[in-house]
Amino acid sequence: MRKIALITDSSCDLSLSTIKEYNIKMLPLRIIYKDREFLDKVTLTPKELYRTIREEIPTTSLPDLKYTKDVIEKVIEEGYTDAIVITVSSKLSGTYNSLRLLCEDYEKDLNFHFFDTRTLGFPQGAIVLEVAKMLEEKKDLDEILYSLEDIRERTHGFITFETLEFLKRGGRIGRVSGTIGEMLHLKPIVSSNDEGVLYTYAKTRGRKKALSKMRGILEEYLEKGKCRVWILSADCDNEAMEFLKNIKNHNNITEVSLEEIGAGMGIHTGPGALGMCIYEEKN
Repeated sequence: MRKIALITDSSCDLSLSTIKEYNIKMLPLRIIYKDREFLDKVTLTPKELYRTIREEIPTTSLPDLKYTKDVIEKVIEEGYTDAIVITVSSKLSGTYNSLRLLCEDYEKDLNFHFFDTRTLGFPQGAIVLEVAKMLEEKKDLDEILYSLEDIRERTHGFITFETLEFLKRGGRIGRVSGTIGEMLHLKPIVSSNDEGVLYTYAKTRGRKKALSKMRGILEEYLEKGKCRVWILSADCDNEAMEFLKNIKNHNNITEVSLEEIGAGMGIHTGPGALGMCIYEEKN
């Protein structure tokens, strides 16, 4: 009889309570400062990151090698026969490829099934969560693997930023375009495309128009059918909660909650980023 483990990296932005509830095996990204290093969600919380990020912007690196090996070896010791490994977009991180390479050493003891979400942050987490629920419902492995692409196609993420400073300093946008954007008060709304690459979905001027555009995007999905919605906050919980209150009573929203943008993504967004993840329910 198959025993299936679910493994993902901390880019997924699922809360620790959700990870524990569904017995998800999480591989933490490394958060690296000039003179110290942390493990995302293990030794560094998002709130700790946002408190100090204006003084020093750390960098992120692939999941810790020793921690990852320990997780895989424990999965094998616990008698799992298969592992579904769901990662951040391979176009945005080397995590997918590095895990595939690492897991070759364990293939005689465990069957690995890798899936590139082609996204990051909570949209990645929403895909992981859907798989976790299928595992809880004792769905067959083949059925889960067959469903993955459909789940990915139903999952959509959008985010806007309080400032372009952190995208600029982190090299995600050019310094010139970032400076011009700040001068013009541009607030881009960013998503990921079908290939897993970030792109500018829309440009607005000012925070108020950006949030209005985000609500408009959500309305377009809700007009088509029922959706689960998560509002995502990078240290702007009051504003995010206000956004949530304005949309929560829509008839086609089946579930809505406020979630925290984690340290791995928050390094690039900076505090004040507000996002949403939309999962289109099956009719």
